[in-house]
Amino acid sequence: MDFGLLTQFAINGLMLGMMYALVAVGFTLFFGVLDVIVFSHGDVVMVGGFAGLTTFYWLDAIYPGLSHGLMLLWVALASMASMALLGIVMARTMILRLRSAPPLNTLLATMMLGTVLREAVRLFYPNGSNPKPFPALLPDWSLDMGHLSLRLDNLILFSLGALLIVSIHLLITRTRLGMAIRAVAQDAETARIMGVNFNAIVFLTFALGSAAAAFAGIMNGLYYNEINFGMGLLLGAIGFSAAVIGGLGNIYGAILGGFAFAFLQTLGAVALPFASAYKDVFAFGVVILIMAWRPTGFIAEKTSERV
Repeated sequence: MDFGLLTQFAINGLMLGMMYALVAVGFTLFFGVLDVIVFSHGDVVMVGGFAGLTTFYWLDAIYPGLSHGLMLLWVALASMASMALLGIVMARTMILRLRSAPPLNTLLATMMLGTVLREAVRLFYPNGSNPKPFPALLPDWSLDMGHLSLRLDNLILFSLGALLIVSIHLLITRTRLGMAIRAVAQDAETARIMGVNFNAIVFLTFALGSAAAAFAGIMNGLYYNEINFGMGLLLGAIGFSAAVIGGLGNIYGAILGGFAFAFLQTLGAVALPFASAYKDVFAFGVVILIMAWRPTGFIAEKTSERV
């Protein structure tokens, strides 16, 4: 195969890997702190994309001459802030209230919440059942060399996603808030005795994970030039799979798992007949084999009886 084409597939895989890593980080933050799996997380990604699109429409109507750079900044900030607030509301009204309930109750509740979010967008967003074109807010400059196209917008998106992940990493590893998050993840009861505000840490964790999901939704819209109400189903499944094969509860494992899943999709698109038609089937099939071979994931963090 042409080297330029292989390089193009590798670049596309890096872009997808960054998007999946952002989603997987949310799953692993939630599990690391509360030992819960929030199956509505993929739909938070979708709602974040629609929140960003709504912000764009509002800004374009009020400030039609606003530059694309400022527009993107406000779109991203509004989407991330609104999803952070949604994450806090979810934690306050549902997750914390179900802590003493059987694990399957939390699992079922988050699955139903995802359906509520998805159907709410489909029914109440204007023409929400149809895909929505997402505005091109990044430069369309590209360097074309045969089958290889180096796009500036992809480089910007990848860099912003990496910056967000590094920021979350530094917050968790280098700040007092991060120390409190790690203390709660290790032993919530002891952390409470030591004076850590457990509820505040849970709210912060859900705000961080949901804000990262919102940026993944914006990234998805800018990369594919459209969003739709059902996109959270696949992104949620991929993000959760990435978190599991990386090591559920470990942020580094989530990042590794995101890029690993994107690599499997890219490999499937290159190596299998009919190209991308079976790439998801191939990727999920390999993930099943990895889970059977190494149930704890690439980087084992901890085991827990909660789901």
